[in-house]
Amino acid sequence: MRLSIIIPVFNEVNTISDIIQKVQSSDYDKEIIVVDDASTDGTKDVLQKLSQQPEINIFYHEKNCGKGAAIRTAIKNITGNITIIQDADLEYDPVDYAGLLKPILDGKADVVYGSRFQGGPHRVLFFWHYIGNKFLTLLSNMMTNLNLTDMETGYKAFKSNVIKNISLTSDRFGFEPEVTAIIAHCNNYKIYEVPISYSGRDYSEGKKIGWKDGVAAMYFILKYNIQAKLKIGS
Repeated sequence: MRLSIIIPVFNEVNTISDIIQKVQSSDYDKEIIVVDDASTDGTKDVLQKLSQQPEINIFYHEKNCGKGAAIRTAIKNITGNITIIQDADLEYDPVDYAGLLKPILDGKADVVYGSRFQGGPHRVLFFWHYIGNKFLTLLSNMMTNLNLTDMETGYKAFKSNVIKNISLTSDRFGFEPEVTAIIAHCNNYKIYEVPISYSGRDYSEGKKIGWKDGVAAMYFILKYNIQAKLKIGS
């Protein structure tokens, strides 16, 4: 079993080396695919110094296109049996890989979501972010008929043939609602959720998600679920 670990990154000069080191320390046969989405803070310079290390493949976008676009670039280059999406900001810890992988390795799941709301240790932060996440998950569940607790989680694991065969279009943070809508509606994929730890950042530490992204997520949930249902009906 070989892992493909996708790390989309934009302006994370203070964390990118640490997260790559943590991923490298995980005890799996793996490839690390980093996609720099036109960072302007020195992240690219750090990555260029790391590019000669084994296991690491780095791709650079000429202009900033968003997380979804970076993930699509990475998917084109994966060779492993299982793919994990790993954010570059240290909010998600590779120590949780074992839990994410277990349902797939046991033959129970095709896709696994790591939930921040199932009792794993987590940093206590923003109440309204928590409410926003719960609302977006509820709205998504109403459209997909799933019972997820954390649709917006940054930790998702896929059998690689699943993620390769999904036609994704969202460039930015619409990736989460889009991939959820597609796997819920378009195939008989088995989905599991497992608890993960979460070390959220505040804005002084570089957190990028804001209220405008929450409003956009509502639009994406409606858009991609309607598209998926229309595709099934056609």
